[in-house]
Amino acid sequence: MDSGKNKFLIIGSICSAVAALAHLGCIIFGGDWYRFFGAGEQMARMAEDGHWYPTVVTSIIFLVLSLWSLYGLSGSKVIFRLPFLKLGLIVISLIYLVRGVAFVAIMPIFPENSLTFWLVSSSICLFIGILYSVGTYQSWSKLSVKNA
Repeated sequence: MDSGKNKFLIIGSICSAVAALAHLGCIIFGGDWYRFFGAGEQMARMAEDGHWYPTVVTSIIFLVLSLWSLYGLSGSKVIFRLPFLKLGLIVISLIYLVRGVAFVAIMPIFPENSLTFWLVSSSICLFIGILYSVGTYQSWSKLSVKNA
């Protein structure tokens, strides 16, 4: 890696891509993957029954995480500059951080998800949020359009 590239954003981007691929795996491999990742028995059964809901929800998550991965790569100057880069990186950082710490507030909305799911996924989100936050902070002055 070139020293001009932001390692925190690159690692955050890789983490987002891995999370996206895990979601894609749920779509492809079905109920057992939903169960393994703690999405709840209801989601697993709906996937096994061919219901549209798990596929649509998981596809949206896959697309969002993939986009976030691209923003991390863009912010680290590995790929071309994406529009609204500074705003995008701030929003991505905040969403990951909020998801990492506010899981107790959203747990009742998804009662099928296991406590293990919440603890593991929230820790991962907090970690990725820290990577994006530190990387964004470090690269802030290099993220303006005139320096692109």
